[in-house]
Amino acid sequence: MGYKTVMAQLSEQLIDDHAALDTVLKQLQTALQRREVETAHAKLDLFWARLAVHIRAEHLHLCPAVLGSAGNEAQTIVAQLRGDHEFFMHELGHAVERMRKLLIISEQRRIREELSDIENIIRRVELRLVTHNQVEEDQVYRWGSQLLNPEEQSKLKARITMELRNRPSRFTETDWSGV
Repeated sequence: MGYKTVMAQLSEQLIDDHAALDTVLKQLQTALQRREVETAHAKLDLFWARLAVHIRAEHLHLCPAVLGSAGNEAQTIVAQLRGDHEFFMHELGHAVERMRKLLIISEQRRIREELSDIENIIRRVELRLVTHNQVEEDQVYRWGSQLLNPEEQSKLKARITMELRNRPSRFTETDWSGV
């Protein structure tokens, strides 16, 4: 195995987290297509929470670390990515709220309609997430190696690793990592 820089390790860790999120997203979409309300609710809640933790790690640690030394173009890109993050959390929060209401409804026609609407929300999130992740992976995650010294890179990696492990207590370790 070859030597990897700290930033390469961090980038790989964040990309792996994107892949784990994508796995949960696919599981959610399958449950929605099958009209499995309880499973869809659990997967939506997990996706929303995992994405929130990922976003929090970027907002609290990655963005401030690279923005201090980045130029105007980078600041514009990060502002756009933060706008995406707000969109994701708003849309997913709305979907979670609607899904919770479905857990107490028994009228099948209404359940089908609501699930269809939630599927559309998730589809919009997915489409924007694909482009968003590409920008992060191809640009933002690489900036640290250009802008930060080795000690700053190590500290950043440690903070992000800690943040990504900070799962909400409603999820077991198996639920959280058994994607």
